[in-house]
Amino acid sequence: MTYPSILDTHLHIIDRGVLTYPWLADAPALNHDFRLESYQAEAFRCGVGSALHMEVDVAEDQIEAESEQVKRLAARPKCPVIGAISSCRPERADFPAFLERQLANPLVKGFRRVLHVVPDDVSLSPLFRANVARLSETGRPFDLCVRSDQIDTALALVDRCPDVQFVLDHCGAPKIKEREMHPWREQIAELARRPNVAVKISGVVAYADAETWTVDDISPYVEHAIASFGWDRVVWGSDWPVCTQAASLSIWVAATHAIVKGCSLDERSRLFRANATRLWRLPV
Repeated sequence: MTYPSILDTHLHIIDRGVLTYPWLADAPALNHDFRLESYQAEAFRCGVGSALHMEVDVAEDQIEAESEQVKRLAARPKCPVIGAISSCRPERADFPAFLERQLANPLVKGFRRVLHVVPDDVSLSPLFRANVARLSETGRPFDLCVRSDQIDTALALVDRCPDVQFVLDHCGAPKIKEREMHPWREQIAELARRPNVAVKISGVVAYADAETWTVDDISPYVEHAIASFGWDRVVWGSDWPVCTQAASLSIWVAATHAIVKGCSLDERSRLFRANATRLWRLPV
């Protein structure tokens, strides 16, 4: 008996001929097209059968266009994309109208505002918190994309929105290359005390030494995240193509399998598919 195919909760598609990505100018390693065809060919070979597209911080006036582009991709035959996590700007007064429009797109399953590219006081504002709180009425989770030194800021947002489901991306971006465990370790445990937060085991290889990392380098961080949140609140993501700065999709999948090889079939099934299906209300 084997578990179902992996559901990747963190896939980025970059197509510069369709959308504009201002941040790529400062990220030369990623300033290329990373299209669905390249991902799909490798994903199916390493056991990834479906995916959620994660927003790629496109130009603000193209946020809704990105969701429409993902919708068109998802309509292709045998496409693994079954949902999209949309970018958003909860700091804006027009967020309620934006939210209503995005919810009309059945592919949109959740939302994210990248917080490590804005001052911390953006997510601390009353308007930001009030708008994020609106997600409690929609059943759509909010992904927390923060640096490890911003986990306290994430905690503050979570505590103001107790009825919203949050998902912490990339295990909170620990400094694996520097072998830094503290205060990340304690902050992850504290965040896990909030029942409305799950953690995403996604692309943590990108935070390790790209040339020398091994499973032994990253496993303590993944294992602590899982131990803190428990098997009902962990999901898996590739963070492709960001992960390719340190590992191919296939190698990251293999590394994850190596880390959880001693876990039960049920535990691995929850990590790789079942929990994500429940959190984002996806078809089984």
